[in-house]
Amino acid sequence: MSFTRAVVLALSAFVLWSCGESGDKGRKGAARPVPVVAVPAKTETLPLVVRAVGNVEPIASVAVKPQVGGAIVAQLVRDGADVAKGDLLFRIDPRPYELAIRESLAKLDRDKALLVKAEEDLKRYAELKAKNVVAQGQYDETYSQAKTLEGTIRLNEANLARSRLDLEYTDIRAPIAGRVGSVLLTVGNVVKANDDRVMCVINQISPIFISFSVPERYLPAIRAQVAKGGLTVTATAAGEESFPPVSAALASVDNAVDSKTGSIRLKAISQNADHRLWPGQFVRVGLNLATIADAVVIPTRAVMDGLKGPYVYVVGPDGVVDARVITSGAIVDDQTVVEKGLAAGEMVVVDGQVRLSPGARAEVKQPAGGAAPKDAAAKAKAEAAQ
Repeated sequence: MSFTRAVVLALSAFVLWSCGESGDKGRKGAARPVPVVAVPAKTETLPLVVRAVGNVEPIASVAVKPQVGGAIVAQLVRDGADVAKGDLLFRIDPRPYELAIRESLAKLDRDKALLVKAEEDLKRYAELKAKNVVAQGQYDETYSQAKTLEGTIRLNEANLARSRLDLEYTDIRAPIAGRVGSVLLTVGNVVKANDDRVMCVINQISPIFISFSVPERYLPAIRAQVAKGGLTVTATAAGEESFPPVSAALASVDNAVDSKTGSIRLKAISQNADHRLWPGQFVRVGLNLATIADAVVIPTRAVMDGLKGPYVYVVGPDGVVDARVITSGAIVDDQTVVEKGLAAGEMVVVDGQVRLSPGARAEVKQPAGGAAPKDAAAKAKAEAAQ
């Protein structure tokens, strides 16, 4: 009995010793600082550039169709040709319309001759009526014939003008200056007036539109800058990142915000003299909205989303971490402007936030290729003091 009691006491002592050891180890592990990468908040003057993806649109695009019918007897334009306004593109067989002009002229000459005779008869009947030689009915009939011929002549003149216009339409000319796409109808095709088929499409590419959308929160600033004199837009096409961006001027702001996307549509106009931009092309757009002076900026990856809004982890001089709620502003490239809640020189954690909690201790590690954290913080505070 005494042996059993001795074994139980020994086991109890061992368990208590083991729990004490593990508790000490847990306390030691909890007190160990969490390694993080932190950088100081900086004060900079930043250009507020709103980034977007846009597409290039022609200022004018015309689908060329025939206005009169007939066989195409000449094609004077080729695929991809640059044309000026008024250049001859196609010719439709003009012979039926030349015959229509000759017919209208013949009818007009005939009715003019008849009108001369009708006017002479009317004059003679008027003299006889004054002498009561002819009846009133005969005079009225002669008067009606003369007036009818006058109307017929006006109708013939209108038909002649229409025939001459149709003859002009047999020469199909470029309505705008631009570049022709694919020629879809060639010599030998028979077309009708206002045919559903398109002969070719002409796009005006110089100047040209750049269309893009930005979030509606930028609308007040955009309107304010437009009222002051306009905004500058830059555009870079894929594969041209090594070239200077194309410059354009903001031309229009849409009259309504898209309720589905919460964005507003804008259009800029570029002269595009070198034809770097092409209709339908996607481009990266930068809208130079304003310049933010003396802004407190931090890397965007340091900002976390919380129940109370965006926050960052700030490492104090003693290494204790504080979860600081901030008011974030514009995002420029990979930097976020902090409007409230942070001062220049304070160390914010940019890597290792997932292992932190308020009140924890942190060990700031030097970022790859960066200066020592203490030196960086001192430099940032010195810049802020200046």
